[in-house]
Amino acid sequence: MNDPIHEESLKILVLEPYYGGSHKTFLNGLMRHLPYTFDLLTLPARKWKWRMRLAAPYFAEILHKEKKQYDRILCSTFVDVATLRGLAPSWVNDVPFLTYYHENQFAYPVQVEDERDFHFALTNVTTALASDKLAFNSTYNFETFLNGTSSLLQKTPDMKFPGWEEKIRDKSTILPPGIDFLQLISTKNNDPVAKMSRPPVILWNHRWEHDKNPEQFFETMFELDQQGLSFALIVLGQSFARQPSIFQEAKKKLAHKIIHFGYAPTRQQYLRYLPHGDFVISTALHEFFGLAVIEAVRAGCRPLLPCRLSYPEIFAKQYLYEDGEFQARLAGMLRTGKRLDATAAQALTQRFSWTVLAKRYQQWFACAAH
Repeated sequence: MNDPIHEESLKILVLEPYYGGSHKTFLNGLMRHLPYTFDLLTLPARKWKWRMRLAAPYFAEILHKEKKQYDRILCSTFVDVATLRGLAPSWVNDVPFLTYYHENQFAYPVQVEDERDFHFALTNVTTALASDKLAFNSTYNFETFLNGTSSLLQKTPDMKFPGWEEKIRDKSTILPPGIDFLQLISTKNNDPVAKMSRPPVILWNHRWEHDKNPEQFFETMFELDQQGLSFALIVLGQSFARQPSIFQEAKKKLAHKIIHFGYAPTRQQYLRYLPHGDFVISTALHEFFGLAVIEAVRAGCRPLLPCRLSYPEIFAKQYLYEDGEFQARLAGMLRTGKRLDATAAQALTQRFSWTVLAKRYQQWFACAAH
Protein backbone atom coordinates (compact mmCIF):
# COMPACT_ATOMS: atom_id res chain seq x y z
CA MET A 1 0.00 0.00 0.00
CA ASN A 2 2.26 2.76 -1.25
CA ASP A 3 -0.38 5.43 -1.86
CA PRO A 4 -2.51 7.10 0.79
CA ILE A 5 -5.92 5.41 1.07
CA HIS A 6 -9.11 7.40 1.41
CA GLU A 7 -11.01 5.95 4.34
CA GLU A 8 -14.24 5.48 2.39
CA SER A 9 -12.44 3.52 -0.35
CA LEU A 10 -11.02 0.76 1.85
CA LYS A 11 -11.33 -2.72 0.38
CA ILE A 12 -11.57 -5.29 3.16
CA LEU A 13 -11.24 -9.05 2.85
CA VAL A 14 -13.09 -10.91 5.61
CA LEU A 15 -12.02 -14.45 6.56
CA GLU A 16 -14.68 -16.13 8.71
CA PRO A 17 -14.57 -19.94 9.10
CA TYR A 18 -17.57 -19.90 11.47
CA TYR A 19 -20.15 -17.87 9.56
CA GLY A 20 -23.24 -18.15 11.73
CA GLY A 21 -24.79 -16.90 14.98
CA SER A 22 -23.24 -13.80 16.51
CA HIS A 23 -20.28 -13.92 14.09
CA LYS A 24 -22.61 -13.61 11.09
CA THR A 25 -24.78 -10.96 12.76
CA PHE A 26 -21.65 -8.93 13.55
CA LEU A 27 -20.37 -9.04 9.96
CA ASN A 28 -23.78 -8.20 8.51
CA GLY A 29 -23.92 -5.12 10.72
CA LEU A 30 -20.37 -4.16 9.83
CA MET A 31 -21.15 -4.30 6.11
CA ARG A 32 -24.37 -2.30 6.52
CA HIS A 33 -22.94 0.50 8.61
CA LEU A 34 -19.34 1.03 7.43
CA PRO A 35 -18.58 2.79 4.12
CA TYR A 36 -16.19 0.11 2.82
CA THR A 37 -16.15 -2.59 0.18
CA PHE A 38 -16.21 -6.04 1.78
CA ASP A 39 -15.40 -9.41 0.22
CA LEU A 40 -16.15 -12.45 2.37
CA LEU A 41 -14.52 -15.89 2.40
CA THR A 42 -16.58 -18.02 4.78
CA LEU A 43 -17.38 -21.53 5.93
CA PRO A 44 -20.60 -22.66 7.65
CA ALA A 45 -20.78 -22.42 11.46
CA ARG A 46 -20.11 -26.02 12.45
CA LYS A 47 -17.25 -28.25 13.66
CA TRP A 48 -15.40 -25.36 15.30
CA LYS A 49 -12.34 -27.40 16.22
CA TRP A 50 -11.76 -28.42 12.62
CA ARG A 51 -12.30 -24.84 11.53
CA MET A 52 -9.74 -23.53 13.99
CA ARG A 53 -7.12 -26.10 13.05
CA LEU A 54 -7.47 -26.03 9.27
CA ALA A 55 -9.13 -22.78 8.16
CA ALA A 56 -5.71 -21.10 7.76
CA PRO A 57 -4.28 -23.53 5.15
CA TYR A 58 -7.72 -23.72 3.50
CA PHE A 59 -7.95 -19.95 3.06
CA ALA A 60 -4.25 -19.66 2.15
CA GLU A 61 -4.78 -21.96 -0.82
CA ILE A 62 -7.70 -19.82 -2.01
CA LEU A 63 -5.65 -16.63 -1.63
CA HIS A 64 -2.95 -18.01 -3.93
CA LYS A 65 -5.57 -17.76 -6.70
CA GLU A 66 -6.86 -14.33 -5.64
CA LYS A 67 -6.24 -11.51 -8.13
CA LYS A 68 -7.84 -8.63 -6.20
CA GLN A 69 -5.97 -6.19 -4.01
CA TYR A 70 -7.10 -5.40 -0.47
CA ASP A 71 -6.33 -2.69 2.07
CA ARG A 72 -7.18 -4.72 5.19
CA ILE A 73 -7.82 -8.36 6.11
CA LEU A 74 -10.31 -8.97 8.94
CA CYS A 75 -10.34 -12.32 10.75
CA SER A 76 -12.17 -13.88 13.65
CA THR A 77 -10.29 -15.98 16.20
CA PHE A 78 -11.24 -19.15 14.34
CA VAL A 79 -8.46 -18.19 11.90
CA ASP A 80 -4.90 -19.13 12.90
CA VAL A 81 -3.38 -15.88 11.63
CA ALA A 82 0.24 -16.90 12.26
CA THR A 83 -0.16 -20.03 10.12
CA LEU A 84 -2.11 -18.14 7.47
CA ARG A 85 0.61 -15.52 7.05
CA GLY A 86 3.19 -18.28 6.69
CA LEU A 87 1.26 -20.21 4.02
CA ALA A 88 -0.44 -17.41 2.10
CA PRO A 89 1.08 -15.70 -0.98
CA SER A 90 3.59 -12.92 -0.36
CA TRP A 91 1.14 -10.10 -1.13
CA VAL A 92 -0.84 -11.01 1.98
CA ASN A 93 1.95 -9.84 4.28
CA ASP A 94 1.74 -6.37 2.77
CA VAL A 95 -1.83 -6.03 4.05
CA PRO A 96 -2.61 -5.16 7.71
CA PHE A 97 -4.38 -7.96 9.59
CA LEU A 98 -7.12 -7.14 12.10
CA THR A 99 -8.55 -9.83 14.38
CA TYR A 100 -11.82 -9.51 16.28
CA TYR A 101 -12.08 -11.57 19.46
CA HIS A 102 -15.71 -12.59 19.98
CA GLU A 103 -14.36 -15.11 22.49
CA ASN A 104 -11.14 -16.60 23.82
CA GLN A 105 -10.38 -20.24 24.52
CA PHE A 106 -9.08 -19.65 28.07
CA ALA A 107 -12.30 -18.56 29.77
CA TYR A 108 -14.73 -20.95 28.11
CA PRO A 109 -15.83 -23.41 30.82
CA VAL A 110 -15.32 -27.13 30.17
CA GLN A 111 -17.25 -29.75 32.09
CA VAL A 112 -14.00 -31.46 33.12
CA GLU A 113 -10.88 -29.27 33.33
CA ASP A 114 -8.63 -32.10 32.11
CA GLU A 115 -10.58 -32.04 28.82
CA ARG A 116 -9.35 -28.52 27.95
CA ASP A 117 -7.23 -28.58 24.78
CA PHE A 118 -4.70 -25.78 25.13
CA HIS A 119 -3.80 -26.02 21.47
CA PHE A 120 -6.76 -23.75 20.74
CA ALA A 121 -5.79 -21.27 23.46
CA LEU A 122 -2.25 -21.14 22.08
CA THR A 123 -3.69 -20.45 18.64
CA ASN A 124 -5.46 -17.44 20.17
CA VAL A 125 -2.07 -16.27 21.48
CA THR A 126 -0.10 -16.68 18.25
CA THR A 127 -2.95 -15.05 16.35
CA ALA A 128 -2.71 -12.03 18.65
CA LEU A 129 1.04 -11.79 18.14
CA ALA A 130 0.76 -12.17 14.35
CA SER A 131 -2.06 -9.63 13.87
CA ASP A 132 -1.50 -5.90 13.41
CA LYS A 133 -4.57 -4.80 15.38
CA LEU A 134 -6.89 -6.59 17.81
CA ALA A 135 -10.34 -5.79 19.14
CA PHE A 136 -12.09 -7.56 22.02
CA ASN A 137 -15.84 -7.36 22.53
CA SER A 138 -15.50 -6.71 26.29
CA THR A 139 -12.91 -5.90 28.94
CA TYR A 140 -13.77 -9.25 30.55
CA ASN A 141 -12.83 -11.04 27.33
CA PHE A 142 -9.56 -9.08 27.09
CA GLU A 143 -8.47 -9.54 30.69
CA THR A 144 -9.29 -13.28 30.81
CA PHE A 145 -7.29 -13.67 27.60
CA LEU A 146 -4.26 -11.91 29.10
CA ASN A 147 -4.53 -13.80 32.40
CA GLY A 148 -4.90 -17.13 30.62
CA THR A 149 -1.94 -16.39 28.37
CA SER A 150 0.22 -15.49 31.37
CA SER A 151 -0.66 -18.70 33.22
CA LEU A 152 -0.05 -20.85 30.17
CA LEU A 153 3.29 -19.28 29.23
CA GLN A 154 4.53 -19.77 32.79
CA LYS A 155 4.21 -23.53 32.26
CA THR A 156 6.72 -23.60 29.41
CA PRO A 157 9.80 -25.49 30.72
CA ASP A 158 12.69 -23.52 29.19
CA MET A 159 11.27 -20.72 27.02
CA LYS A 160 10.59 -17.15 28.08
CA PHE A 161 8.61 -14.53 26.19
CA PRO A 162 9.53 -11.11 27.58
CA GLY A 163 7.33 -8.23 26.50
CA TRP A 164 4.48 -10.34 25.09
CA GLU A 165 1.82 -8.61 27.21
CA GLU A 166 2.92 -5.10 26.27
CA LYS A 167 2.92 -6.04 22.59
CA ILE A 168 -0.63 -7.34 22.82
CA ARG A 169 -1.91 -4.45 24.94
CA ASP A 170 -0.42 -1.91 22.53
CA LYS A 171 -2.31 -3.32 19.57
CA SER A 172 -5.61 -3.99 21.37
CA THR A 173 -8.84 -2.07 21.90
CA ILE A 174 -12.26 -2.84 23.39
CA LEU A 175 -15.01 -2.66 20.78
CA PRO A 176 -18.47 -4.01 21.59
CA PRO A 177 -20.28 -5.54 18.63
CA GLY A 178 -22.81 -3.13 17.21
CA ILE A 179 -26.50 -3.96 17.36
CA ASP A 180 -29.10 -2.89 14.80
CA PHE A 181 -32.00 -1.91 17.03
CA LEU A 182 -34.09 -0.77 14.06
CA GLN A 183 -34.81 -4.43 13.29
CA LEU A 184 -36.18 -4.84 16.79
CA ILE A 185 -38.33 -1.71 16.63
CA SER A 186 -39.87 -2.82 13.32
CA THR A 187 -41.16 -6.05 14.90
CA LYS A 188 -42.89 -4.54 17.93
CA ASN A 189 -46.34 -4.34 16.41
CA ASN A 190 -46.16 -7.80 14.85
CA ASP A 191 -47.45 -9.89 17.72
CA PRO A 192 -47.13 -13.73 17.67
CA VAL A 193 -48.64 -13.96 21.16
CA ALA A 194 -52.28 -13.05 21.63
CA LYS A 195 -52.61 -9.96 23.81
CA MET A 196 -54.36 -10.93 27.00
CA SER A 197 -54.19 -10.42 30.71
CA ARG A 198 -51.42 -12.71 31.88
CA PRO A 199 -48.83 -13.06 34.65
CA PRO A 200 -45.29 -11.64 34.44
CA VAL A 201 -43.36 -13.21 31.56
CA ILE A 202 -39.80 -14.48 32.15
CA LEU A 203 -37.60 -14.60 29.04
CA TRP A 204 -34.63 -16.99 28.71
CA ASN A 205 -32.89 -16.53 25.34
CA HIS A 206 -29.52 -18.26 25.41
CA ARG A 207 -27.81 -21.17 23.68
CA TRP A 208 -29.01 -24.52 25.01
CA GLU A 209 -25.60 -25.56 26.33
CA HIS A 210 -24.08 -26.27 29.72
CA ASP A 211 -22.07 -23.00 29.86
CA LYS A 212 -25.33 -21.03 30.05
CA ASN A 213 -26.20 -22.96 33.23
CA PRO A 214 -29.80 -23.88 32.34
CA GLU A 215 -29.90 -26.25 35.32
CA GLN A 216 -29.85 -23.37 37.81
CA PHE A 217 -32.45 -21.44 35.84
CA PHE A 218 -34.97 -24.27 35.50
CA GLU A 219 -34.46 -25.63 39.01
CA THR A 220 -35.32 -22.14 40.23
CA MET A 221 -38.40 -22.11 38.00
CA PHE A 222 -39.49 -25.43 39.53
CA GLU A 223 -39.10 -23.98 43.05
CA LEU A 224 -41.00 -20.78 42.27
CA ASP A 225 -43.78 -22.78 40.65
CA GLN A 226 -44.07 -24.99 43.74
CA GLN A 227 -44.29 -21.85 45.88
CA GLY A 228 -47.31 -20.79 43.85
CA LEU A 229 -45.79 -17.70 42.24
CA SER A 230 -47.54 -16.53 39.12
CA PHE A 231 -45.39 -16.31 35.98
CA ALA A 232 -45.18 -17.39 32.35
CA LEU A 233 -42.16 -18.48 30.31
CA ILE A 234 -40.70 -17.74 26.89
CA VAL A 235 -37.67 -19.94 26.24
CA LEU A 236 -35.70 -19.15 23.09
CA GLY A 237 -32.14 -19.80 21.95
CA GLN A 238 -30.23 -22.08 19.61
CA SER A 239 -30.41 -25.78 20.40
CA PHE A 240 -28.27 -28.65 19.16
CA ALA A 241 -28.56 -32.42 18.64
CA ARG A 242 -26.97 -32.89 22.08
CA GLN A 243 -28.42 -30.63 24.75
CA PRO A 244 -28.67 -30.67 28.55
CA SER A 245 -31.48 -33.02 29.65
CA ILE A 246 -32.96 -30.29 31.87
CA PHE A 247 -34.69 -28.77 28.82
CA GLN A 248 -36.92 -31.77 28.22
CA GLU A 249 -37.61 -32.05 31.94
CA ALA A 250 -38.58 -28.36 32.07
CA LYS A 251 -40.81 -28.64 29.01
CA LYS A 252 -42.88 -31.26 30.84
CA LYS A 253 -42.86 -29.83 34.37
CA LEU A 254 -43.54 -26.25 33.28
CA ALA A 255 -45.93 -26.95 30.42
CA HIS A 256 -48.65 -24.94 32.17
CA LYS A 257 -46.33 -21.89 32.26
CA ILE A 258 -44.97 -21.95 28.72
CA ILE A 259 -45.88 -19.39 26.05
CA HIS A 260 -43.08 -20.50 23.73
CA PHE A 261 -40.36 -23.13 24.14
CA GLY A 262 -37.77 -23.64 21.40
CA TYR A 263 -35.61 -22.14 18.70
CA ALA A 264 -37.15 -19.42 16.53
CA PRO A 265 -36.26 -20.45 12.96
CA THR A 266 -35.75 -16.89 11.67
CA ARG A 267 -34.31 -13.78 13.26
CA GLN A 268 -37.53 -11.87 12.58
CA GLN A 269 -39.54 -14.48 14.46
CA TYR A 270 -37.03 -14.40 17.30
CA LEU A 271 -37.19 -10.62 17.61
CA ARG A 272 -40.99 -10.66 17.70
CA TYR A 273 -40.99 -12.59 20.97
CA LEU A 274 -38.66 -10.22 22.87
CA PRO A 275 -41.18 -7.42 23.56
CA HIS A 276 -43.46 -9.94 25.29
CA GLY A 277 -40.99 -10.61 28.08
CA ASP A 278 -41.11 -8.61 31.30
CA PHE A 279 -37.81 -9.89 32.70
CA VAL A 280 -34.77 -11.31 30.91
CA ILE A 281 -32.69 -13.72 32.97
CA SER A 282 -29.15 -15.08 32.81
CA THR A 283 -27.57 -17.73 34.99
CA ALA A 284 -24.54 -18.04 32.69
CA LEU A 285 -21.20 -19.49 33.69
CA HIS A 286 -19.72 -18.01 30.53
CA GLU A 287 -20.49 -14.77 28.74
CA PHE A 288 -17.95 -12.70 26.86
CA PHE A 289 -20.46 -10.00 25.93
CA GLY A 290 -24.21 -10.57 26.23
CA LEU A 291 -25.79 -9.55 22.93
CA ALA A 292 -28.99 -11.56 23.51
CA VAL A 293 -29.57 -9.86 26.87
CA ILE A 294 -28.97 -6.38 25.44
CA GLU A 295 -31.48 -6.99 22.64
CA ALA A 296 -34.07 -8.14 25.18
CA VAL A 297 -33.42 -5.11 27.39
CA ARG A 298 -33.90 -2.80 24.40
CA ALA A 299 -37.27 -4.54 23.89
CA GLY A 300 -38.24 -3.57 27.45
CA CYS A 301 -37.24 -6.60 29.51
CA ARG A 302 -35.82 -5.75 32.93
CA PRO A 303 -32.56 -7.74 33.34
CA LEU A 304 -31.50 -9.94 36.24
CA LEU A 305 -27.93 -11.08 35.66
CA PRO A 306 -24.96 -12.55 37.58
CA CYS A 307 -22.57 -10.02 39.10
CA ARG A 308 -19.63 -11.47 37.16
CA LEU A 309 -18.40 -12.21 33.62
CA SER A 310 -19.04 -9.30 31.22
CA TYR A 311 -22.26 -8.13 32.90
CA PRO A 312 -20.83 -5.68 35.49
CA GLU A 313 -19.24 -3.59 32.74
CA ILE A 314 -22.53 -3.42 30.83
CA PHE A 315 -25.23 -3.00 33.51
CA ALA A 316 -25.50 -1.18 36.84
CA LYS A 317 -25.46 -3.13 40.10
CA GLN A 318 -29.23 -2.86 40.57
CA TYR A 319 -29.65 -5.35 37.70
CA LEU A 320 -27.10 -7.84 39.04
CA TYR A 321 -27.29 -10.56 41.68
CA GLU A 322 -24.57 -12.15 43.80
CA ASP A 323 -24.18 -15.92 44.09
CA GLY A 324 -26.92 -17.27 46.35
CA GLU A 325 -29.30 -14.36 45.72
CA PHE A 326 -30.85 -15.45 42.44
CA GLN A 327 -34.04 -17.15 43.61
CA ALA A 328 -34.93 -14.48 46.18
CA ARG A 329 -34.23 -11.63 43.75
CA LEU A 330 -36.32 -13.20 41.00
CA ALA A 331 -39.19 -13.96 43.37
CA GLY A 332 -39.17 -10.32 44.44
CA MET A 333 -39.26 -9.14 40.84
CA LEU A 334 -42.21 -11.39 40.08
CA ARG A 335 -44.13 -9.91 43.02
CA THR A 336 -43.37 -6.23 42.56
CA GLY A 337 -41.15 -5.63 39.53
CA LYS A 338 -42.12 -3.97 36.28
CA ARG A 339 -40.71 -4.14 32.78
CA LEU A 340 -38.69 -1.17 31.53
CA ASP A 341 -40.32 1.76 29.80
CA ALA A 342 -38.98 2.81 26.40
CA THR A 343 -36.85 5.64 27.80
CA ALA A 344 -35.08 3.41 30.33
CA ALA A 345 -34.57 0.63 27.77
CA GLN A 346 -32.95 3.03 25.34
CA ALA A 347 -30.75 4.61 28.01
CA LEU A 348 -29.38 1.18 28.98
CA THR A 349 -28.62 0.05 25.45
CA GLN A 350 -28.10 2.94 23.04
CA ARG A 351 -24.32 2.95 23.40
CA PHE A 352 -24.28 -0.48 21.73
CA SER A 353 -26.12 0.73 18.64
CA TRP A 354 -24.32 0.60 15.31
CA THR A 355 -25.18 4.27 14.85
CA VAL A 356 -23.01 5.03 17.89
CA LEU A 357 -20.25 2.45 17.33
CA ALA A 358 -19.70 2.74 13.56
CA LYS A 359 -17.26 5.65 13.89
CA ARG A 360 -15.14 3.74 16.40
CA TYR A 361 -14.90 0.83 13.99
CA GLN A 362 -13.84 3.18 11.22
CA GLN A 363 -11.08 4.50 13.48
CA TRP A 364 -9.97 0.92 14.22
CA PHE A 365 -9.69 0.08 10.53
CA ALA A 366 -7.95 3.38 9.77
CA CYS A 367 -5.29 3.04 12.48
CA ALA A 368 -4.30 -0.42 11.25
CA ALA A 369 -2.26 1.01 8.36
CA HIS A 370 1.37 -0.13 8.45
